Amino acid sequence: QDEEKWDFVLVSDFHEVGSEKETKRRKFLDELSKKGFTIKKIEEEKLFHGVRAPKQIFRKYHWLLRNPDAADSGTNGHHDVPVTTRIRVVHFILHHAMTPDFEKLRDLMKQKVFEAAFPLHENEEVTEFLKEKWARWRDIFCQQPIEKIRCYFGEKVALYFAWLGWYTYLLGFAAVVGLIVFVAGITIFSSSQVSKEICEATNTIMCPLCDQKCPFWLLSDTCTYAKVTHMIDNEGTVLFAMFMAIWATVFLELWKRQRATVVTNWDLYRWDEEEEELAMELINDMQHKPQQYQHSYFRSTIILLLVLVMIAVLIGIAHGLVIFRVVATAFFTQTDYEFLREQANTMAVMTGAVLHYITIVIMTKINRRVALYLCDLEKPRTLSQRENNFTVKIFTFQFFTNFSSLIYIAFFLGRINGHPGNYVRIAGKWRLEECHPSGCITDLFIQMAIIMLLKQTISNVVEYLSPWVTHKLRKKRQRPKKRSMMSGEEEDEEEEDPCKRHWVNNYRLSKVEFLSLFDEFLEMVIQYSFTTIFVAAFPLAPLLAFCNNLLEIRLDAIKMMRLRRRIVPWKANDIGIWLQVLEAIGILAVIGNGLVIAITSDFIPMQVYKYTYSPCVTENSTAVDCSTGYINHSLSVFRIQDFEPHTKVPEMLPGQEITEYRDYRNADDYSHTAQFWHIFAARLAFLILFEHVALCVKLIAAWYVPNVPKSVKNEFRVRKHNNLRKKLRWVMPRGHL
Repeated sequence: QDEEKWDFVLVSDFHEVGSEKETKRRKFLDELSKKGFTIKKIEEEKLFHGVRAPKQIFRKYHWLLRNPDAADSGTNGHHDVPVTTRIRVVHFILHHAMTPDFEKLRDLMKQKVFEAAFPLHENEEVTEFLKEKWARWRDIFCQQPIEKIRCYFGEKVALYFAWLGWYTYLLGFAAVVGLIVFVAGITIFSSSQVSKEICEATNTIMCPLCDQKCPFWLLSDTCTYAKVTHMIDNEGTVLFAMFMAIWATVFLELWKRQRATVVTNWDLYRWDEEEEELAMELINDMQHKPQQYQHSYFRSTIILLLVLVMIAVLIGIAHGLVIFRVVATAFFTQTDYEFLREQANTMAVMTGAVLHYITIVIMTKINRRVALYLCDLEKPRTLSQRENNFTVKIFTFQFFTNFSSLIYIAFFLGRINGHPGNYVRIAGKWRLEECHPSGCITDLFIQMAIIMLLKQTISNVVEYLSPWVTHKLRKKRQRPKKRSMMSGEEEDEEEEDPCKRHWVNNYRLSKVEFLSLFDEFLEMVIQYSFTTIFVAAFPLAPLLAFCNNLLEIRLDAIKMMRLRRRIVPWKANDIGIWLQVLEAIGILAVIGNGLVIAITSDFIPMQVYKYTYSPCVTENSTAVDCSTGYINHSLSVFRIQDFEPHTKVPEMLPGQEITEYRDYRNADDYSHTAQFWHIFAARLAFLILFEHVALCVKLIAAWYVPNVPKSVKNEFRVRKHNNLRKKLRWVMPRGHL
């Protein structure tokens, strides 16, 4: 039975004997035979070649690396070599073996000499365990068998699932706090003094929201929106933003401890990736010379410039979304449907959010191609270096793709559009959009909610259905063949070749892309960004992320176990450069939330009013709410006669000469008032204070929670002591010990 275990399967089309492709295939297989590989050929719908590496290759591997695999790393009884090690070493040799024509497997696959090369899903005890106890929707709340995952998929995949499980577990706490903050906002839905003033402002006439068909409107018309805004924009949100900044740090520090414990149990804490790579190079070719590190300032400059050009394109797309919303607002305000006219701003934001999601889907594919092209220009030395370079580039592109529009809505919307009588216009025609009359944070909330919901529903459905439908269709095509197997001749052939059906079934599974695990990480890290950076505007983000992750873990498990070919089990002792990316997001989260509270929210203007201009200060009255009069204080007066010439002034009430708008401007020349500059100074002061306090708390949390548990340090200390003691025994006479 052991002799029927095959490390890899190569698949190719049937080529004519003597053709160029057939000759190249034969040369490559001959090269493997020279290295001692056993090769088995099976002809079915394609030409299959099973390859099995000789024992001496793994003896060399164990000798060079002093058997780095832990004793409990899961063997299949095949020469006591863990199956993950076999696959990894054979994959390396297959992709580095060179034909006499100086062609490698990658070149041959580009030329369609070989169609696919993959390890097999084996019918073993661990396989059945993972299928029954892990890759099922019913186990959604069960703990993951990380050790079994490691035995089957290797350390890199196991660390991904360990990280994702840990992230989801701690996300549960953030989700509960976010839900409490949101529910607390609902309970004070109608009790806010600011909301009451807006609802009672039945005599406050506001400026039209567009140039042509928009009427004057009453501030009290936005009563419901004002209540919703206060549900999001309150003192609890500020505390929650601070909590999430601390949570992000504690999560990463606790993950470092968790990772240290896990990789110590695997005997990989001090594992050296470069040493393993050099060992496998020597196993493949004893004459191999180590590839030198290289750096070209010219090439780096070119790549940096190309990255900046790509970022400029992505920012340009964000500008395009702004123009779309401006034009959409103008369209909705001029439509014949009353509902669309009244809700023009909200409809423009919602359609803009859907369009933003579509651009994210399209640009993700383009960003990937550009990042891969830039990586090829860099000529990275190793696979891990290539992956790290790719990670930094694709995350940078994806960050701008996902967040450029949100950054505009959070920090620029309604602040660069001018004022009545002097609006900033696109092409001298369309007014730049304004914030919703009840506050800018409502627009950010709507945008965040739509994008997160679409990403976590449509994207996940497509991610699962695509390989599932492909798998089902392939199985359907396979059924007639199974029936024909009942005839005697084919049944005998099946008995003679037990590998045939197994290989064909594995071939019919979905292809595993080179960066398939990378895609799962990127998806989660972008979600982590949404969950932390603008959480002050969307307290439900952690809850949505938590629910999504419960499904994501099982979705990824089902894809890997049932729908895709087996992934190459790479060895790793951490999650790589993703940790630095997560730490960078933690810092961006502090800056982002500080800016949302200082600039987007009405929190600072309200506090300035309470402690400087409110009745509590001016009249020394404690019997009234200190925010009484805030709305009147935040309105400015505009003379109707000062409207721009091409603005169609709506019907006015008898004797109406003025209207109002939300801003801090003088009535005579529309310049900013002293209150505007007080609030501006308070915003800056709060931003500096919030960021310094949050960063200090992050540093204290990072210091307070050690990266490596004491048990791990003590274990290494004991090991060192025992090793030194053993060495000393060989030197000292027996009587002196």
